[in-house]
Amino acid sequence: MQSHGGICTDRWGPVLTPPLHLSIHLLKSPFDACKLCYQLLKGGMKKMFSSVYLLLLLLVLRSAAAASAPAPNVGFGYKLVSLEQCTNGGGLIGYLQVKHSTSTYGPDVPRLRLFVKHESHDRLRVHITDADEPRWEVPYDLLPREAPPPLRFKPSTAPFTAYEYAGDELLFAFTADPFSFAVKRKTTGRTLFDSSAGALVFKDQYLEVSTRLPADAALYGLGENTQPAGIRLRPGDPYTLYTTDISAINLNTDLYGAHPMYMDLRKEGGRGAEAHAVLLLNSNAMDVFYRGSSLTYKVIGGVLDFYFFAGPTPLAIVDQYTALVGRPAPMPYWALGFHQCRWGYQNLSVVEGVVEGYKKAQIPLDVIWNDDDHMDAAKDFTLDPVNYPRPKLLDFLNKIHSAGMKYIVLIDPGIAINSTYGVFQRGMAKDVFIKYKGKPYLAQVWPGPVYFPDFLNPAGVAWWIDEISRFRDLVPVDGLWIDMNEASNFCSGECHIPTNHSCPIPGSTTPWVCCLDCKNITNTKWDDPPYKINASGATAPLGFKTIATGATHYKGILEYNAHSLYGFSQTIATHQALQGLQGKRPFILTRSTFVGSGAYAAHWTGDNKGTWEDLRYSISTMLNFGLFGMPMVGSDICGFYPAPTEELCNRWIELGAFYPFSRDHANFASPRQELYQWQTVAESARNALGLRYKLLPYLYTLNYEAHTTGAPMARPLFFSFPDFTASYGLSTQFLLGRSVLVSPVLEQGATSVDAVFPPGSWYNLFDTTKAVVSQADRYTTTLPAGLNEVNVHVYEGTILPMQRGGMVSKEARSTPFTLVVTFPLNATAGDAKGAVYVDDDERPEMRLVEGQATYVTFYASVRGRTARVWSEVKEGTFSLQQGLVIEKVSVVGLQGSAQGLSVEVEGRPSASASGAWFGEVRPLHQEEESSSVRTSMTMEVGGLSLPLGKNFSMTWEMGIKH
Repeated sequence: MQSHGGICTDRWGPVLTPPLHLSIHLLKSPFDACKLCYQLLKGGMKKMFSSVYLLLLLLVLRSAAAASAPAPNVGFGYKLVSLEQCTNGGGLIGYLQVKHSTSTYGPDVPRLRLFVKHESHDRLRVHITDADEPRWEVPYDLLPREAPPPLRFKPSTAPFTAYEYAGDELLFAFTADPFSFAVKRKTTGRTLFDSSAGALVFKDQYLEVSTRLPADAALYGLGENTQPAGIRLRPGDPYTLYTTDISAINLNTDLYGAHPMYMDLRKEGGRGAEAHAVLLLNSNAMDVFYRGSSLTYKVIGGVLDFYFFAGPTPLAIVDQYTALVGRPAPMPYWALGFHQCRWGYQNLSVVEGVVEGYKKAQIPLDVIWNDDDHMDAAKDFTLDPVNYPRPKLLDFLNKIHSAGMKYIVLIDPGIAINSTYGVFQRGMAKDVFIKYKGKPYLAQVWPGPVYFPDFLNPAGVAWWIDEISRFRDLVPVDGLWIDMNEASNFCSGECHIPTNHSCPIPGSTTPWVCCLDCKNITNTKWDDPPYKINASGATAPLGFKTIATGATHYKGILEYNAHSLYGFSQTIATHQALQGLQGKRPFILTRSTFVGSGAYAAHWTGDNKGTWEDLRYSISTMLNFGLFGMPMVGSDICGFYPAPTEELCNRWIELGAFYPFSRDHANFASPRQELYQWQTVAESARNALGLRYKLLPYLYTLNYEAHTTGAPMARPLFFSFPDFTASYGLSTQFLLGRSVLVSPVLEQGATSVDAVFPPGSWYNLFDTTKAVVSQADRYTTTLPAGLNEVNVHVYEGTILPMQRGGMVSKEARSTPFTLVVTFPLNATAGDAKGAVYVDDDERPEMRLVEGQATYVTFYASVRGRTARVWSEVKEGTFSLQQGLVIEKVSVVGLQGSAQGLSVEVEGRPSASASGAWFGEVRPLHQEEESSSVRTSMTMEVGGLSLPLGKNFSMTWEMGIKH
């Protein structure tokens, strides 16, 4: 649901749209602010000109006044006074002394402790903290990692003689006075990070450090935000990190997740590219200023805890990054199917009708969802006894479960304050709620007044696990959707339940309007810190529409420090609950994320709009989360609100069918937009989802690769083609895995698409007789794209495992396999490779274990007239037990016709290939040309029944004309 997006509830109010939000952000003077106020009143928005807008006006006036004042001198840096190397490779420990203290943003911390360690051959850590007093850090039990040495109070007085500290791949160098450090690539000496770009500043509530950047640096990451310019970071754009419930329609603004990680891709000597990455592991709010030649962090608390990843390839980066923060969670097979949801399925009969509608339209559907409609008065872990009576719901779930479908529902963190509500009663008895002034902090979300559970409290985690257990006894859901966990609050400040009116207001059509009695909190250093981040794009107070920053978690942990960890901590607790209860692989969808969230859950990109712009933005956000180690990601197909056009919904399912997480979701105020509502959209869905379901074995194998190496399922083109600089900013196409290219239509009225193809041969997966041959100097091709057509191509040198497809993944995954083998066009010599992973996805772990999983690597080669395709099987028992077979091999790009087929299984002639035949040989056509490529063919070997779990080899001769 749900957030406060758009006509439902934007963070700023029901009708604040992106143009207005941006106009507020761009005000330069008090006069501009007054003009905006006048425009709001004149535009019929008198009812909306509430305290929210007055607050914004005050913020604008303050910002304008600040803009006219001279910039203060924030700090003068530090001097390194001692440095020593720990024994047994334990790293370096040094001490820094402030050079000159300033009062801007508070006094400087006088002494700092520096800790540097090469934690692995490709990862370097630089940790800087107060030398005398412990400071807040991301809890080590929440994000497991190596802890630095405890603080010491007697630094060495011995002079240091070395100014470099080398590891296998990276080198740490420093200057003592003023202190700065650089991280260099050991093999080339190239500087990757150089803090001499600015003075190191370290105060209680303000930390600043900068790095120089060369002109050829291409940066990616620093999310979550909606980036209108695409995936490549743009100098001058704001990058603020603070988990916030503000609709994703707002551009260049802090959104639901906080990921202070960036990847830097650079050209090396004009001949190739190398990549490295930087993570600042800090959960406090921060602004990151990217100016092209430099990047500056301004953080309002915690420590400077940098991790540097050597790369040098983008795939190596995500491998190294997820090795630290956690490998992406393995997803159950069915999660890769298509999902349907809507906020506004008023009763169970509507949900039953949706399932039947997909079935009649012959559109694949694996998972049906409920937003909060199933709940009793929006209370977690309950059922509406009238609209979702438990006996009828259980009958429905038995029916869909028997067909292989799944059911997922939403839960929010806010627990309704209701003395007759068992969930609340048990939470109060176990004292699990976040506190303010010693009492549970009062907030408001959908059920009205609520308290927020503390997921940093072991008792809170245990209580949450117990509540999920009780709920699953009530309803056998197959996964959970955790929303509003930034945390979102309809009110701000210190609130009380009113005595002069009801809250929630009975029959209210605007439940997102605060009805508690609240007062602003501005008299503490937590609620009004000296440095104001660009929160919500307008330097909003940190506690605006969320938990007050002075509230406390377990053992006095301040919300000020732990705010951006809230959704992360809830995700971990939910994962523990589901894995322990089901004994199966959990599926969790979360809105708020932090570093490491991908190890537990999938993510959707929040409240978007049904616009062509939002269609385009979805690609960049999806690709960013792949960098963050969260590959199972997608956007609301057709938009969350308002009504999409029929044409837009056609184009969106053609794109969304290839999101890793593919779900149609809409707002209750929008017209129904299930894919069968329009005949043209239904046709596009059958086309695009039909291919997705054939590609499920490939997608599931990508899921396995993501879990074992961090590799994103959906990737920017430069992941596979780092030397192809034309792809560095490309945000209108993407790869699935290494070699499947999706080129969607993103413009209204378009009947073709200008697609970028890295050099080589690309084959259309809907019709492999269509080829694109790209050159380094001519890489853009105009492709036809009718209303029901999406362009999906596979690259040369690939062996793609596919199956027949079906209406549900359970059905599709049991069908025979086809291997699509692609060679360079007109090849007389070439190689191809691919793989497939299959397992029982009921098991919590995704591991290659005999009897539980099978992994097959496929190879192909052509040398002159001889072509060969073969496999190497690891742990074949599982696939043999499942009866999985290969029925066809389709070979593309070779010259001439085939003859003399020979097939062996486990080194012996195969009886299972006795009925094999060569299919029709069809000439290939280059898509950008009208003439056929007569000498190059697509051919099939059919009639096979090769066991997937046994090694096979097939050879034949090609009638090649030289």
